[in-house]
Amino acid sequence: MLLKTRSRFPSRLFFAAERSFGDQVSRQICSHHERRLQRIGWERALHPPVGGWAVGEPPARPGNAIDVLIDGAQALPAIAAELRQARSHVHLTGWYFSPDFALERDGDAVVLRNLLAELAERLDVRVLAWAGAPLPFFRPSRGDVRKMRERLISHTKIRCELDPKERPMHCHHEKTIVIDDRVAFVGGIDLTSESGDRFDHSRHPPRASVGWHDASSRIEGPAVGDVAEHFRMRWHEVTGETLAPTRPSVRVGDVELQIVRTVPEHVYAATPKGDFRILESYKRALRAAERFIYIENQFLWSPEIEVVLREKISNPPHPDFRLVLLLPSKPNTGADDTRGVLANLIEADKEADADAGRLLACTLFARSGPLADPIYVHAKIGIIDDNWLTIGSANLNEHSLFNDTEMNVVSHDADLARQTRLRLWSEHLELPIEQIPPDPIQAIDDFWKPISEEQLERRNAGRPLSHRLVRLPHVSRRSARALGPVSGILVDG
Repeated sequence: MLLKTRSRFPSRLFFAAERSFGDQVSRQICSHHERRLQRIGWERALHPPVGGWAVGEPPARPGNAIDVLIDGAQALPAIAAELRQARSHVHLTGWYFSPDFALERDGDAVVLRNLLAELAERLDVRVLAWAGAPLPFFRPSRGDVRKMRERLISHTKIRCELDPKERPMHCHHEKTIVIDDRVAFVGGIDLTSESGDRFDHSRHPPRASVGWHDASSRIEGPAVGDVAEHFRMRWHEVTGETLAPTRPSVRVGDVELQIVRTVPEHVYAATPKGDFRILESYKRALRAAERFIYIENQFLWSPEIEVVLREKISNPPHPDFRLVLLLPSKPNTGADDTRGVLANLIEADKEADADAGRLLACTLFARSGPLADPIYVHAKIGIIDDNWLTIGSANLNEHSLFNDTEMNVVSHDADLARQTRLRLWSEHLELPIEQIPPDPIQAIDDFWKPISEEQLERRNAGRPLSHRLVRLPHVSRRSARALGPVSGILVDG
């Protein structure tokens, strides 16, 4: 027994040192952001009031209609259908585009370049892409993007410009489409097969490669004008061309929406102090949470978000408070599925009450007999208390909240938030909506927990999965504690 205790001592000492280093990195990041935003007058994004809309322009606008599009098989054909109806112009932004990407795959494939080229024969088609990483060992590189642009526009009337106005080591990450200033798409789905095919179904059939879970939104009404104005601003900054004024949209529904952005300071002349209202919106909503927080995201690496989530776990606002996270099993370039922020939240949950189990972190797999393919969670969705919803391009990391250009849509519509949650949970729990308990806490405790825990046990035992929902190991791997904060600075996604 004495020898065993002594053998553990060096590893415990290493874990403590590594944890201390990771915590110091997080504190330094937070202090840097505090000083940076204070200098430019944006400290309110870090310390907003509890609840409410983000302040400033554009404001929340009533009179909209919105459809939440879950997974590529629903979103991509909807995008193609709206593109075909274009009458005056089509404006797209994205992190990267694949000219050969198929938006529709039933029957004859509808290929992105071909559809845009056909439209460009009769109307204005403009594509604004990130210019790519200046260093060739990051993808896509400047050279990759220039080749993509040539493939997209060659022998067509498509206008494609590359935006190099990024902060060093960062990118333009938003994914928007504006059609005739009548309809807009805002979400997380890139029109590319780079790093994975975005066209996947809600049933997630196994395809012997990584699956893809993602989401976008189709918007009509006054909020479309805010998406259009953002494109108009960026196009002018990159090309010097001034596009025609945005056409005001009439009220078409009863949903109030707010378009929020991340635009770093000193990137565009039109926004010299930047825009950090995605961060502000998240912090307002998370601080106001009472019963549950549900997050789907590619990255959970932001120490600023961790502070709020950890406080909710340690001092729950309601006895039944729950935090459910749906994350990739291994985010891009990450080798540890419980590192950084998640490891800290797991420990906070254990320290608060060993029996409470307020935190549940899960991932997804597509299964075929004894085989299982990871489903990459690329969606960027937040739902809180069934009365707040956001969908967009922003990850919960330092890139998306401070340094990349991003766009999200936010709603306080309770019916929209609840229906979106039920649709997502129906997919992940493999249950009809009517079989999901009306109380979200009961659904978490009676379905999410036992299903995901059983699948983790199966996976650990080397047995075939019987469900796609798998709990991430709730073991704090301190040996990778610093990886989350450091990767949050260095990794684009």
